[in-house]
Amino acid sequence: MTHIASMIETHPDGAAGLDVTKLADCIAACTRCAQTCTACADACLAEDMVADLRSCIRLNLDCADLCAATGYILSRRTGQNLATVRAALESCIVVCQACGNECEQHAGMHEHCRVCAEACRACEAACRELLAVMV
Repeated sequence: MTHIASMIETHPDGAAGLDVTKLADCIAACTRCAQTCTACADACLAEDMVADLRSCIRLNLDCADLCAATGYILSRRTGQNLATVRAALESCIVVCQACGNECEQHAGMHEHCRVCAEACRACEAACRELLAVMV
């Protein structure tokens, strides 16, 4: 069991009707995506063709911020507002799609963009899976 799942299960409010595995997986995917997007933005800044990567950098940073925020919102179990959780998941899906699409355009030239696109797709899928099982 991961620390994330352990914290959910030991919290007095637990998962509040959510699938613990899907919730923990989504939190982990959001955290991984936030880190990966931050690192990709930094790698893009180090590229010689940095001016050509402005959109990618911006989307990396937007995605990192939204994924981190979504992971934090999902981690807080006390008195949660499901409308806020849904909105965070939906926003995360949108930004992960956009960032993944942008990074895929650069993946042939920049390995860090390929890795980032994969992380974005995984996070998008985890958010969709959690959203699908929310009541």
